[in-house]
Amino acid sequence: MKNKRFIYKSLSVLLLSGIGFGAISCNNSNLEDVQNSGTFEPDNYFRNEAESFSGLVAVYDMLRKYSGGFENEVTFFNGASDDFFSGGGSSTDGAGIQGFSNYTINPIIMPPSYWKDYYQGIAKANLLFERIPNSNMDEQKRKRFIAEAKVLRSLYYFELLRMFKNIPLILKPIKYDDDYYNIPQAKPEDVYAQIESDIVSAINDLPVSIASTNKSELGRITQGSARAILGKIYLYDKKNTEAATQFAMVNGTPGATSQYGYKLVANFADLWVVNNKFTSESILEVMHTNKSNADWAFWGSGKDEGNTVNQMVAIISYGKVAPAPGQPANNAPDIYKGWGFNPATEDLFNFMQGDPRLSATIFNAKQLKQDGKITYTPGFKDTGYFLQKFLPTNADKSTEPGATELNFRQNFMAIRLADTYLMEAEALGGSGARAQALLDAVRARVGLASVPVSMQAIKDERRRELAGEGHRWFDLVRWGDAPAKLGARGFVAGKNEILPIPFNELVNTALKQNPGY
Repeated sequence: MKNKRFIYKSLSVLLLSGIGFGAISCNNSNLEDVQNSGTFEPDNYFRNEAESFSGLVAVYDMLRKYSGGFENEVTFFNGASDDFFSGGGSSTDGAGIQGFSNYTINPIIMPPSYWKDYYQGIAKANLLFERIPNSNMDEQKRKRFIAEAKVLRSLYYFELLRMFKNIPLILKPIKYDDDYYNIPQAKPEDVYAQIESDIVSAINDLPVSIASTNKSELGRITQGSARAILGKIYLYDKKNTEAATQFAMVNGTPGATSQYGYKLVANFADLWVVNNKFTSESILEVMHTNKSNADWAFWGSGKDEGNTVNQMVAIISYGKVAPAPGQPANNAPDIYKGWGFNPATEDLFNFMQGDPRLSATIFNAKQLKQDGKITYTPGFKDTGYFLQKFLPTNADKSTEPGATELNFRQNFMAIRLADTYLMEAEALGGSGARAQALLDAVRARVGLASVPVSMQAIKDERRRELAGEGHRWFDLVRWGDAPAKLGARGFVAGKNEILPIPFNELVNTALKQNPGY
């Protein structure tokens, strides 16, 4: 007999209706710089607009899985690609990221948060859907809140689909007396159908766009970001015609300003300036702040709001060498020391030679060390090349309370316009005048001449343009290129295209492990 009191199951626990949200203190509907101050009991919540918005913010919080906490998507999937190694202080620095990088990943060392965190976001959305109809609030705002939560829940299911493929589909809060141990895995095509239809039904209840001057609204889902998410889901679901249609509405005329206000920024390097939040190129942006005063005691709990990628990719024991008397000042950058994850491969560094994006993408510590300008301690799989896009400087350090390492405030663009340009070109089959114009626009922004459009040209452009942003591994799997590109790492075709379901999710449940694990 299964023990109903055995609750070491994140799926069951996190989906119960009694789950506590982080209580949010918000100001003017602002998602940025929110403070988490505890939990509330949802049975007595969602009574009015303010409480409903707090519940919605809790759904948004799960976006920080991309770039917050040690188990973030960016460094995890970078490390498993052909462009970066796991890195870190040693071969045992984070069993999950090391195992994924060399394809020894198994259900025991698979970090459980990649499963449970997204299901926590889904549970919060499901609870909002159940309670918000009875909330005393403006009807249009109610519809908007529901639409935003639908898109977010769809996004979280999409992340689970492309990581694990075989997942339960749960669309309502699970009660304490439900048989949550026997929830089956759904067919992937059924999950895709659900999340695609959810976004389609939500779009008209969302604002068309949000002006950059409307700071209290920045970061919220709009029609533009919803269509970009939907287009990406269609692309992975092999519905290329539908994907191209959605992306065309998002992208507009290549190189111009789209109907939703999106436009490529003029200078590629400006995308990575810490204070350049919500540029015209940003479609889905994950907000980070030092205002949560994150500290080690609650790091990774959801109450911390700093960007951890910054700390993880920073260079171990980095230091500038003092110039000899009479010598010019050392012009090496003043980088904050970090943990040495995701050193870039020689292959990526060589592939990007001659590309104007190289210096904004890869930091060549190897050369600066040879020139006697810096010192640093080599980490695991050190190449001397580091991820410049997220490399923190000492000027970026927080002056607020909390651990310096956990309070970097650089936002992360989960989807940006150059990405959707290239995804649309891919959905068009890598051919035709529009695909050519989309590819040309991405290249022209950095001063590169046109090259004939093809699927290979698009693949190469995505590799250069989006390097280090967590997309490469998924791209290789989607294209079917992973076995050839990652075979030397240990990638096994028919197995490693998806991850193992964490062991503790399987015990005493109806869930079945993915093939090969």
